[in-house]
Amino acid sequence: MKVVCVGHSTYDTTLPMDSYPEENLKYRISERIECGGGPASNGAYLLAKWGMDTTLLCAVGDDYYGRQIIEEFRKVHAAVDGIEVHPGFKTSSSYIIANRTNGSRTVITSKGESVRKLNHPGQRNADLILIDGEHPDTAFELLQFNPDAVSVLDAGRLNDDTRRLGKLVKYVVCSKTFAEEFSGRKVDADDRESLIFCYEKMKEYFQTNIIITLEEKGSFTKISDYEVIPSIKVRAVDSTGAGDIFHGAFTYFVGNGYSLRDAIHYASITSAISVTRVGARISIPELKEVLDYDELI
Repeated sequence: MKVVCVGHSTYDTTLPMDSYPEENLKYRISERIECGGGPASNGAYLLAKWGMDTTLLCAVGDDYYGRQIIEEFRKVHAAVDGIEVHPGFKTSSSYIIANRTNGSRTVITSKGESVRKLNHPGQRNADLILIDGEHPDTAFELLQFNPDAVSVLDAGRLNDDTRRLGKLVKYVVCSKTFAEEFSGRKVDADDRESLIFCYEKMKEYFQTNIIITLEEKGSFTKISDYEVIPSIKVRAVDSTGAGDIFHGAFTYFVGNGYSLRDAIHYASITSAISVTRVGARISIPELKEVLDYDELI
């Protein structure tokens, strides 16, 4: 099965702390975690790590961060020919304060002008597609070229591009914030009516499968009826990349023939395991760990 992912690629520096820092003070920490990041990029890394034939289409600069990202993907045997090195383009970088006490993270990203269309054509065969809205013209071309592929949009930002791309995919997987912005109504994870309202607004527009993630509350969708598929309870130390990892795992399971309910369930386990560790990409569990975890609960 051929997997193609299109999306933002960045390089993360995570600083674990026991509380959020106060302004105008100095702090010293004993460790930092550095690795690649980005929504569809983290998903691509997971898919390659779990043994899928994966290609990532993205743009990086001819710099240290760009070279590190390419090397990371080589180590999980992903195809790197679609990672374009653009001279004069600075690889995006993110600086993350991870509060180990409550699992929150604060992200500051340095990102230049987006590349809407990559030099590599989107006209390449794919059985499974994951996109995050970055490089939208290439993602659009890829989806049009593979209308029968199992395709997933990691809908992080509401804009004209995600509105357009969401109409072409089989699954729109979005955050509660995205659903609120799209529907114009606040979502309460414990209020079934607000969830149904947002779901139906999105369903009416996108005409495809909709999954609204609710963080520790689980995910809301409609199978035979509306339902919240719960997450598992863990002690979080760093939530960086948890959503990206959920999307990557969901793509893996739904692409490998799991039911929608089971795909969400196993993606939730994958994401939950990841937040018990500091760092995003390096917190991705092995596939066996996810499946074995399910047997233990």
